[in-house]
Amino acid sequence: MKFIDMHCDTLMPFAADANYSIYSNDKQVDFLKMQKGGALAQFFAVFFPPEKAFAESGIAGITDREYFDRLTGGFYRRLEEHRDIIAFASNAQMIEENRKAGKMSAVLTIEDGRMLNGDMDILHKVYDKGVRAISLTWNFENCLGFPNSKDKEIMEKGLKPFGIEAVKEMNRLGILVDVSHLSDGGFYDVARYSEKPFVATHSNARAVCPHQRNLTDDMIKLLGEKGGVTGLNFAPTFMDADHIHATHTPISNIVKQARHIANVGGIDCVGLGTDFDGIFGTQEISDSSMLPLLWDALAKAGFHESEIEKISHKNVLRVIKESMK
Repeated sequence: MKFIDMHCDTLMPFAADANYSIYSNDKQVDFLKMQKGGALAQFFAVFFPPEKAFAESGIAGITDREYFDRLTGGFYRRLEEHRDIIAFASNAQMIEENRKAGKMSAVLTIEDGRMLNGDMDILHKVYDKGVRAISLTWNFENCLGFPNSKDKEIMEKGLKPFGIEAVKEMNRLGILVDVSHLSDGGFYDVARYSEKPFVATHSNARAVCPHQRNLTDDMIKLLGEKGGVTGLNFAPTFMDADHIHATHTPISNIVKQARHIANVGGIDCVGLGTDFDGIFGTQEISDSSMLPLLWDALAKAGFHESEIEKISHKNVLRVIKESMK
């Protein structure tokens, strides 16, 4: 069983260490673990942390552009070094070509569109650098819109005018729109203005785990109707019903989320977005190599093989075909 994982934060160490390895490391995602787990494609995010985190990481004073260049530079260097097993992909055709060549695919994404800074030219430049999916926000307001929040007023806010134009331009260019971390109002604006399927790369169901980062049932239904996918996030705080105290994610919780999302939005809107290397706590599926355990658990829970294939990779591959180029 192959998998496509829509989100990991594995590139972050490149900001401070140009020699960091994503071939083999002690993190949750590396090329060897991906191979063992059966990766078809892995989305690698350039995550923009709060600026204070730059200082804590020993890179105080770095600009967002410099940070982006460091992470993408490391990403492309490692792909070139290990081109015998993995290659960059920006669309479904490239993923298929890589598969035929016996290679995994690596897709470049951005988490938090703050780097765009209200400038459409920057969107074009990150496209030219290979970015094919953008999470519009992280946990703070930016030029595109507003984040998920416990504050009802913030949560109801939609996209900013630049955010609406950026969604339309992302559709035109072939950059996948990602609503994970976005406000509820922003989600509904994306559903209104996006002419192509969009995704929540790493978000679960709020009805199962009442964290504001997750999607309501109404959102899941709408996402399914729009042909989109939400990626199961393995973080305990986004997975467990008792999210405030949760510190561990058993496989049973992942199955429970998958079942609920499939029941509400249809089997075609369930995918993977582990959030590996960006989450706290522990997970029974502790890294990419262990993902086959999930396929076994889903089968035992009554999912048919064809449904498991959709969850593991076919649903996301369909969206890639329709929304990336």
